[in-house]
Amino acid sequence: MQSKHILVLGAGLSSSSLIRYLLDHSETEGWKVTLGDISKELAESKIGGHAHGEALQFNVHDARQREECIKSAGVVISMLPARMHHLVAHDCVEYGSHLVTASYVSDEIRDLDEKARENGVLLLNEMGVDPGIDHMSAMQVIDHIGEA
Repeated sequence: MQSKHILVLGAGLSSSSLIRYLLDHSETEGWKVTLGDISKELAESKIGGHAHGEALQFNVHDARQREECIKSAGVVISMLPARMHHLVAHDCVEYGSHLVTASYVSDEIRDLDEKARENGVLLLNEMGVDPGIDHMSAMQVIDHIGEA
């Protein structure tokens, strides 16, 4: 595992700001950023030829490729669909790479908690506020606008 190697899985629209941030800070922080996506062309376009970035065609269902990529990363950021996170999480726990996702904890990932702790692996999932609070805040703004 290389602690300064960040593997980002998924180059969709929601990952654009993240990728730009990582690349913008990669030289200062000494990061190597690898972006894997089912579309190598999309990954290449997001890396944009950056000296500290690398794009690759990535298939989460290819166990050998997934293992090789995760083994080399200190941190894996999965921007894949939530239903695929458990595959990545399993390999992260197995090979000692930390995992960050933007999804809530699934039962499959929850089941990895004990082994992750034993292996010193952080599995960091969605940490936002309770969705009910978000909805109440939105309603408060809408009500305020309606009263004006």
